[in-house]
Amino acid sequence: MDLVRRLTGALTSTLDNPAIPWKSLIITFALSEYALETYLSYRQYKVLQRTTVPPQLKHEIDQKTFDKSQAYGRAKAKFGFVSGVWGQIKNYIVIQYNAYPYLWALTGTWLLKYASPRFQGEITHSLLFAFTYSFAETLLGLPFSYYHHFVLEEKYGFNKQTLSLWLTDLAKGQALSLAFGIPLGAAFLKIIQATGEQFFFWIWLFTLSVQLGAITIYPIVIVPLFNKLTPLEPGPLKDKVEGLAQRLEFPLAELQVIDGSKRSAHSNAYFTGLPWKKKIVIYDTLIEKSSVPEVEAILAHELGHWKMGHTTSLLAISSAHLFWVFGLFSVFINNNSLYQAFGFQVERPIIIGFILFNEVLSPTDSVIKLLMNIWTRKMEFEADAFSYKLGYASELASSLIKLQIQNLSSMDADWMYSSYHFSHPILTERLKAVGWTSDRKVSSDTKPAAGEKKGAGELKEHKEL
Repeated sequence: MDLVRRLTGALTSTLDNPAIPWKSLIITFALSEYALETYLSYRQYKVLQRTTVPPQLKHEIDQKTFDKSQAYGRAKAKFGFVSGVWGQIKNYIVIQYNAYPYLWALTGTWLLKYASPRFQGEITHSLLFAFTYSFAETLLGLPFSYYHHFVLEEKYGFNKQTLSLWLTDLAKGQALSLAFGIPLGAAFLKIIQATGEQFFFWIWLFTLSVQLGAITIYPIVIVPLFNKLTPLEPGPLKDKVEGLAQRLEFPLAELQVIDGSKRSAHSNAYFTGLPWKKKIVIYDTLIEKSSVPEVEAILAHELGHWKMGHTTSLLAISSAHLFWVFGLFSVFINNNSLYQAFGFQVERPIIIGFILFNEVLSPTDSVIKLLMNIWTRKMEFEADAFSYKLGYASELASSLIKLQIQNLSSMDADWMYSSYHFSHPILTERLKAVGWTSDRKVSSDTKPAAGEKKGAGELKEHKEL
């Protein structure tokens, strides 16, 4: 422990150096990451300009559907480019022109003017700062959110929201951020203040407990605020899903349908809950557009993740990453040169230190993202293999193809782009792994390998609010 303290102290002293151009470094980091992602997006855009259906899908995807999928992908890419440019401009202005100290001073003035003395400490000031900044971000993002839902998604038939529902969701989101953010944010800051140099261990335990609590709270408190959940009606689908859960010893407590069509035509499903009591929720759009065997095959794939401990492993990796992040934050929390570079000459607010630390840490995010995607793609292949061994090879392949068509997901991808961005392998890779050929046959002697972001129709376990 003494060795750790000495190493931490030496690193802290080395990094607390006025000669380090923190502001220039952070701007350079941000622009470099943006340049990389823009280059990868350009490579993917070239793929989205192709006019020929991939050979592996020539009998499954007609030309009209393929063209529409490509057009949808290009439209999302263009939208991402514009929103990305705006994000970089906004980030540059915030950093270069010292928006943080300005907003900190402004919110401090509000507290002095309108709050009683008991609410003028650092924690209250930090919470007001955070929510003012978050609210400003939300306002600035409204035009992009509106365009995404009511122009882009509307054009391709996915948006089912009304303007009233969209505004209501925004209001509920802001209310929830206050309801949960105030006590959690206050506890976060109080733990750091109270535990001194060893705060990173205690703040890690606190964050871990919040993650675990969220698994319980999300389906009970959050989901019903936005959607209606109803028990899955008795019938073949319910019998098959319950039979599959019993076969795999999955602790199924509830099986429900969510009105996903209320907002979008995309298909989805998820499971959540405590280790001994879980709930499966299937979107009505998935039930409407898929056969019973196909839904069963999708669930077999996802329950494979549970059976092989993938969800637990992801939670463990996430916890280890958080421990590393908070440990590094302990090196930066009192870095005077970093605070001063951003206009904080006297005060050193904890929340500002954490924000600036994350800006410094951003280059590692790209590396971690790439490594995590490599690992999760492997798990996806393993889950496909699990479904394959249960006898769902044809059903899984057909469901993946059908979901790809229904959601107009990209049929192909540039290898560099997919390696960086996709936590799942692309469709053609997954079909090959289960022995699917373009004549709609599954090769009996093909063994699945040991996996685009989580498929829109695939089950995902919620771990966060």
